[in-house]
Amino acid sequence: MLHVPHSSREIPADVRAGIVLDDTALERELDHITDAHTAEIAARAAATAGLIPWRFVNGVSRLVVDPERFPDDREEMLAVGMGAVYTRTTHREELRPADHDPEPMLARYFRPYAKAMTEAVADRLDATGRAVIIDVHSYPTSALPYELHGAGPRPPVCLGTDAFHTPPELLSAAREAFAGCGETGLDSPFGGTYVPLDFYRSDPRVTALMVEIRRDTYMTEPGGPAGPGLDTLATALARLVDAVSE
Repeated sequence: MLHVPHSSREIPADVRAGIVLDDTALERELDHITDAHTAEIAARAAATAGLIPWRFVNGVSRLVVDPERFPDDREEMLAVGMGAVYTRTTHREELRPADHDPEPMLARYFRPYAKAMTEAVADRLDATGRAVIIDVHSYPTSALPYELHGAGPRPPVCLGTDAFHTPPELLSAAREAFAGCGETGLDSPFGGTYVPLDFYRSDPRVTALMVEIRRDTYMTEPGGPAGPGLDTLATALARLVDAVSE
């Protein structure tokens, strides 16, 4: 399953009303925070893979809710106002009032998304006895102020892992698949990977890997058009899909 949580710029009008940025500043923030073109990378990979993978693509911006955050105090990004519902921007400026109540957004967006993703993974387990989640992201060439671990290496492809859900053979397949895309790093500048909480650290049949692609390898930053590198990355992602589908 190709999971693409951060590719959209869509913000419903009623949600937009609760964001304090003016339109120009909001567009600039979307340029920085959106994993631009990752849905297209996943779509092209799915079209060329030998076995078409399921795709789970978030239709709204992560400025609505971030489905990959913990919805409680376990989330370390709360320290910079970027829990499941953001109150600060990538530059640590105000996005929503500090006293903003996240509960309505969690109820309307976060929990239904988590439920749908949980059901999709459960369906794969019922059908095949296993589920492989490949989490497709991108990240800026230069660290942004919100990053908690931005001082480390920023390779062309960063592979995010989980000690429970990322077996060595999945990591090895990813390194081989992306070998032609430049250096492949591990858990820097972003680590971990997404697994629905119903299976998190409890069901070894669910394996997962995050693929973080440095944006200068395939697009003009910030928020600009895709370039020829997009096809190269889509082909590499298709190779990984084929490898884990065997």
